[in-house]
Formats: sequence, C-alpha cells, structure tokens
Amino acid sequence: MNFYLQWIDRLPSTNTFLKERLELEPQLPSGTVVATREQTQGKGRRGREWLSAANENLTFSFLLRGEYDPRTLPAAAMAAAISVAELLALEKIDADLKWPNDVLVNGKKICGILSEGVPGGIIVGIGLNVNMQRADHIDQPATSMLIESGERRNIDDLLEKLLPILSARLDEWAQGGFSKVRKKWEANVPNIGKMISVCDGDAVREGLLAGFGEQGELLLQDEAGTVSPVWAGDVST
Repeated sequence: MNFYLQWIDRLPSTNTFLKERLELEPQLPSGTVVATREQTQGKGRRGREWLSAANENLTFSFLLRGEYDPRTLPAAAMAAAISVAELLALEKIDADLKWPNDVLVNGKKICGILSEGVPGGIIVGIGLNVNMQRADHIDQPATSMLIESGERRNIDDLLEKLLPILSARLDEWAQGGFSKVRKKWEANVPNIGKMISVCDGDAVREGLLAGFGEQGELLLQDEAGTVSPVWAGDVST
C-alpha cells in the first residue's frame, strides 16, 4: 500500500486527530499517515495514558480503508507489531512480540499499538519509544531504543525506514489475514508452549499458550487439555 505522510509538531492524540479529520474529509485516502513530534494526550489499550515529549518518541497513526471482516481487524495491529520488530532488528535491537499487539525488549515494553474501527475502515496508532531516557514515570516495565542501545535516533529517519516494512506486512494481511503473517508473528513470540495468565478485567485465566487461531486469537490450553480461544486480555508469564 502507499502512504501519504503529514508531520504535525504537537497533537493531543494522533488517533483522535485522524478520526476528526476523517469526519471533515470523508474521502480521505487509505494510507493517510499523521505523525507528531509531541503527543500530549495519547491513549493505549484499556485507556492507558501514553505521552511523548518533543522529538522523544515516534508517534503516528494511519488510515486503512476497506470493508474488512471485523474478525480480521486484530491481526492488522499484529502485522504492525511485526513491522516494528523488523525495524528494531535492522537497528540491532532484538525484540519479542506480546499478544495482542505489544513489542518488548528484554521483557519491557518498547512499543504499543492501538487500532480503532471507523466508518469504512480502521485507524491504527503506533507509539515507539525512541529517545526516552527514563521509564520510571510509566505504570509498567518500559524501555526505549536509547536505553537499550545508548544511541539517540532521528524519528523522521526511523519512520521513513518503517513505512516500507509496514506497507509490505499490511499488504500481506489484506491478502490473507493472520494466516499470511502467522510465521513472522510466531517467530517472535517466546512463550509458545509455556504457562501464561490472561487477565481480562477481574477475570484471570491460566493455561498453556497453545498458539494462535485463524484470526490471531490466542489459544489457551487448560489442565484437561481443552483449547479455548481468547480474544482480549493482558498476558503475563
């Protein structure tokens, strides 16, 4: 797919801005990308706050148009997570993927992805910690490319490197859903075949991570050997 990139110096949230822009411009093309150098009111999954100081992190959102089966939408964010892991590999940083759409380095979150349905498609937001020097203000273990490598990076350059990778993975997803990106996803998930816990609100389920289903849903195997699909939740080991 082709991307059409716009940088804006400061925004509350790239996802919110893109949704509002879509309301004003209903014919906004698929592949529209909005990136900001400072995000002041960003949100992650389950309403978690995700802020980004000026030129510190890479924060952007993009529009995907199409009449997609709602069951296939979670795998779009998974394809985006694969893309970020591939970018980090190019930057000599080894990353793992955590279902449903987080990217971890040394067990700490370096990137989060949030997808939201809109009329005629979806908006996907990506937040990659790049030049963040400290992570003690974040409510979960977190890291950045700077913390892991000791090197500062230009966020414009990183986005230019990421977009072609993202384009290729999203094309694969559009052609065949999760099945087209399954091998790349599973190659970066370290706990397949291991015991995990899945927390969804007050409900906690434990079992063996048996793999992933046709739409990217997590497959959890209980003590009796029964495998059940899990569509949402936070995973811990």
